[in-house]
Amino acid sequence: MESYIISGIQQIGIGVRNVEQAWKWYRENFGTDIRIFEDSAEASFMLPYTGGQPRKRHAALTINMQGGSGFEIWQYTERTPEAPKFEVKAGDLGIYAVKIKCKNVKATRDLFLRRNHKVSDIVKCPKGHEYFFLVDPFGNMFQVVSSTNWFMDDHKPTGSACGAIIGVSDINKSLKVYSEILGFDQVIYDVQGIQPDFSFLPGGNSHFRRVLLRHRVPRKGAFSKLFGESQIELIQINGSKRGRIFEGRYWGDLGFIHLCFDMNGMDKLRTSCESKGFPFTVDSRNGTHGNSFDMGEAAGHFSYIEDPDGTLIEFVETHKVPILKKLGWYLNLQNRNPEKALPDWIVKSLRFSRLKD
Repeated sequence: MESYIISGIQQIGIGVRNVEQAWKWYRENFGTDIRIFEDSAEASFMLPYTGGQPRKRHAALTINMQGGSGFEIWQYTERTPEAPKFEVKAGDLGIYAVKIKCKNVKATRDLFLRRNHKVSDIVKCPKGHEYFFLVDPFGNMFQVVSSTNWFMDDHKPTGSACGAIIGVSDINKSLKVYSEILGFDQVIYDVQGIQPDFSFLPGGNSHFRRVLLRHRVPRKGAFSKLFGESQIELIQINGSKRGRIFEGRYWGDLGFIHLCFDMNGMDKLRTSCESKGFPFTVDSRNGTHGNSFDMGEAAGHFSYIEDPDGTLIEFVETHKVPILKKLGWYLNLQNRNPEKALPDWIVKSLRFSRLKD
């Protein structure tokens, strides 16, 4: 990395029709029952992706204390969110599926089968590791993979997100973002051909090139131990074209809207992105005169870039985060060593913000 710090995937944005309904499902099945913030406001900085107009929305950022990235569950409140204009298939351009980590693949699949969820058979990736696909009630695809990387034991079968499968048109070009900027610098596999484990997916019988990436060096930063290890899998259709999942739609419409990284050193990141040909397309500093962007219960500085196919990558430099809101305990992260992880006991205090059904 180039003197900025990527601490991990902070969250993945999911556009939904109803925040409460979707969040309830994710709590019950992926254990994301810790509320970092919930806020109703106007999205005024995302004009390039919202038709040039501020849009009112309701959003909640949720995490699972066992570890992994959170979900930013996002709902328009003054317009009806649009679904993709075509059947989304494996290899379409954008965030196709989110990786969810679990403790036991078979036991987790059996649990989801008992709950009558739509799941694939257990299959093996090119490295021989077992996993399965799950489709949530809202049409979003998840890949449930085995993990031994946990922050704490909260007696749940899964953690939350640990990466994503992203459709791209040219993997070599996309590596400039995912490897050179985001630090996924280790290739786990790079294979081509028909992928038997993709047979469950719409369009999964195509001829693919797929590359699985992870970061060689453990991430640093305040919440790096909670976010844990993550992977990005890039998939490219060989010999045919795919559509862009968000073509003709707004950021915040239905589906996976962005991949968000927790980081420190926004100014240095801005310079690095520009030098590589991926300038910020949104920068909250432009609208806050250099001050923190207030998200109600949290605050920070955020920006966006696009990968070569227009998939949105968000960066958040967190300045303030609620730990124990009932006691008025908000943690200021601006005056601490940005490389140092927070003590476990502080991070574990977030469990007192658990939402119980």
